[in-house]
Amino acid sequence: MTADHQLQAKLEQVSFATLGHFLEEGFVRHEVRAQLSGIKVVGRAHTLRVANADAFAVNQALVALRPGDVLVIDMQGDHHHACVGTVTACAATAQGARAIVVDGVITDIVELREAGLPVFARGTSLLTTKLRSDPGSAHGVVIDCGGVQVKPGDWVLGDDNGLLVASTEALQAVIDIALASDAAEPQSLQRMRAGEAIAEVLRLS
Repeated sequence: MTADHQLQAKLEQVSFATLGHFLEEGFVRHEVRAQLSGIKVVGRAHTLRVANADAFAVNQALVALRPGDVLVIDMQGDHHHACVGTVTACAATAQGARAIVVDGVITDIVELREAGLPVFARGTSLLTTKLRSDPGSAHGVVIDCGGVQVKPGDWVLGDDNGLLVASTEALQAVIDIALASDAAEPQSLQRMRAGEAIAEVLRLS
């Protein structure tokens, strides 16, 4: 098993909120949130910058997706035009994508929830992107998503609580201590439920 595969296996086990105890950077603003419940996403960023509600750019990025990718879309402040709907999600699923993240809005929310592909966005809209091309759009470039710089190939971790984007190096530095923290938590909860002094359990005394 390669180092990347080993890291991925660990990321699929760890609580992402536990990583928040050991990292400070890479946490996407809470406005970009899960639109489905009960999800957990571990994948690599395939980035897309969309200019002028350019639907062709979205289609081009979909064609370029590889299995395990998370399509991360920077709408450059456009929170009115939805760039993801039923067809987009179906195409991403067919390409083997793990999820779609949009710093913007989506549409067809009922159908997206039925389809089951994890989608993160700021909300929903009836206004959608248009079948046109704009030279300001590009995929496979550095983008911004919810205040976080996202590079192609970055790890994208997401669940019902939020999103984290991080490099392999940043995650390798904390993953084992985070897993150890997760492993210790059930015993701490059991001790508190059994009536042990909270200060002792939390190591305040």
